[in-house]
This record gives sequence, C-alpha cells and structure tokens, in this order.
Amino acid sequence: MPEDPPLGEPVDWVPARAPEREPLRGGSVLVRPVDPRGDAEALFAASHEPAGDPAIWTYLPYGPYGCAADLREVYDAAQGAADPILFAICPLPAERPLGVAAYLNINPASGTIEIGHVWFAAALQRTTPASEAIFLLARHAFDDLGYRRLEWKCNSLNAASRRAAERFGFTFEGIFRKHMVTKGRSRDSAWYSITDDEWPAVRSGFQAWLAPGNRAPEGSQRRTLGDLIGAARA
Repeated sequence: MPEDPPLGEPVDWVPARAPEREPLRGGSVLVRPVDPRGDAEALFAASHEPAGDPAIWTYLPYGPYGCAADLREVYDAAQGAADPILFAICPLPAERPLGVAAYLNINPASGTIEIGHVWFAAALQRTTPASEAIFLLARHAFDDLGYRRLEWKCNSLNAASRRAAERFGFTFEGIFRKHMVTKGRSRDSAWYSITDDEWPAVRSGFQAWLAPGNRAPEGSQRRTLGDLIGAARA
C-alpha cells in the first residue's frame, strides 16, 4: 500500500469575522475610521511641506498629493470599500490625526488579514501612540475577530518599515521578487507575519511595554518593546 501523502494539520475552524469601521481606543491613542472631509486637511499638513515630511510617501504606491482636496478624494473613494478599511491614528488627548493605517487583504474564510497603508507623521514616529496603534489593530484582529494570521508587507528597500515589523513582533518570511510595479519602478516585497499561536507572547510583550511600570520618572522606557516580546517568546 502506498503511504498517505502529507497533509496539513486538521483544524476545527470557524471563519473569522470581517472588521467593521469602528474605533479602537487605547491609553495613548485613538484609532478610528478616516473621515475624509474632517481629516484631509490635518493629514495633508502632517505629510506634506511646509510642516510635514513628503518622504513619508517614498515607499507607498501613491502620493504625495498636490493639495488636501486631492487627498480627500482618495479617502472618499475608499469609504465605500470593504477592503481596505482606513483608520486615522490620533494621539490622545488632542485626537488630531497624525497618521494612517489600514486593514487590507481581508480573508475571513482563511483567517488572514494584513495591516498596511501605514504612515506616521514625523511627530508620531517612534512614539508610544504609534506603537500602541499597531497593537490595537493586532489585538482586535486576533482577540475580537478571530484571525489566524496577521500580515505586514513592505518594499524590501524600506528599512524603516522592516525594522518596525520586527520590533512589533512580526516574523520575516522572505522576499517576493518582482512582486509589483509602483511609481514606474520594480518592487520586491518583504513579507512578515504573526500567527495566532505566536500572538499570546507578542500581546504579553506589548502589554508589558505599555504598562506604567515600564516608564522611568523622566518618561523613558525601562525595557524596549523588542526585548519584552523576545522575553515573552523565550
């Protein structure tokens, strides 16, 4: 008798739920659906000269834009779509939008979802609200919606995005060569993921990093997010 061919591990699987346009509030940030008319001016100012940094758009497949009205049109067009779902990242207490992230490539049947379209204004980069925003999106995907796999993809040349993915607990999976053409250039894409069996350790690391006890009196972190996630995985 021939041997049975190798097969994947059987799963008792209930499809995940599709995300909705609902706000996620943390201790330092509000992640809420983009309001094209209310947010376009602030998001344009945060990401374009003279106050913003147009380098934000270097590795995104769109932008920069000529004026806030052009950006509003892009967000207007995305409002009726089930995928992607765009969120404004609004540090507390001011709640002024200083960045964007999205759920995309949403596949409830297989339990896979991606965080992408991510950009942070200079004032948001390397801050607690920026990191907590990613944590809120990840936690909602795994704990509330029931996904098995959370993805992060970026241009393989985007060193900052790749460092962020690793800091946030994503595992590097490889390079998809000639994955797409963006702005007239060939793009190789770096793929990262967190799976549901990895998530408890990543969640624990984030929670320890966000805890008040991890902040020294002057506000600096006692232990880095990467260290805490690594310790939780050990």
